[in-house]
Amino acid sequence: MDINFLRTFVAVVDQGSMAAAARTLNISPSAIAQQLSALERELGAPLIVRVGRTVRMTEQGGRILSQARQLLRDAADLKSIANDDALSGELHLGACTTPLMGMLPEILARVSARFPDITVHIESGNSAQLYAQVEAGNLDAAFVLEAPYLLPKTSDWMVLREEPLIVLAPARLAHRSPHDLLANEPLIRYDRNQWGGRHADEYLRKAGICPHERFELNALNAIAVMVDRGLGVSIVPDWSPPWPEGINIARLPLPTQEIGRRIGVVWSRSSIRMRLVNILLAEAVAATRPTALGLTP
Repeated sequence: MDINFLRTFVAVVDQGSMAAAARTLNISPSAIAQQLSALERELGAPLIVRVGRTVRMTEQGGRILSQARQLLRDAADLKSIANDDALSGELHLGACTTPLMGMLPEILARVSARFPDITVHIESGNSAQLYAQVEAGNLDAAFVLEAPYLLPKTSDWMVLREEPLIVLAPARLAHRSPHDLLANEPLIRYDRNQWGGRHADEYLRKAGICPHERFELNALNAIAVMVDRGLGVSIVPDWSPPWPEGINIARLPLPTQEIGRRIGVVWSRSSIRMRLVNILLAEAVAATRPTALGLTP
């Protein structure tokens, strides 16, 4: 079986049409059609059905898609292993929302500039899901919040950014103390059921503050917008940009600095792509060095 035919099949599925897959693979649409036909003949089953200018997978195509992706990953790994001196291959990463929008683009830009033969596949999700994916060996590494439990010996962790807790308030209330705001203004709570919201909840309890809760959600940008609209105040980690544009809010430090959360990278020690993971780790430290040292960027 020609591995390129499997690559064509996956590209058509991902792009949604033969024309788009042809542009991605830099071959003609007729070559795409020929390779798909050859693959279907070899497998003895239809994989793709045309629907106007788009395509959809058949039931048989859906059955083989996951394994086809794995075969392509394995083929890339074989090339990387065989050419030990060549820094090439595929990395499979996970990222939760904050690093995906903040630090990860800069890290990947550095990796791409220095090692253009490394390709990266990124899966988004919450931190708990991504830790499980790393532990199961489905991801080589993930950019996540620090876990509130000990990691298994098969995984390792490195902190890249520490985010202190701050109080968000409408700009007109910036003259008041953070504790006064938390005790007397409606609270837009950072979801305490999520890892990132637990530290805020612990701080309120330790400070003896019983807030007047109005909303609770796990979306920091949305919390900032709600504060800007005058719906209340919030206690959240001082997360890295981007922040919502056009808002006018105060970011007030607490009387004593408390770490709201730590963001870093977790990886599998048993990954056969450990050489590529080490490259990623080195570029992650270089890109986030001020915050890796616990300083504000």
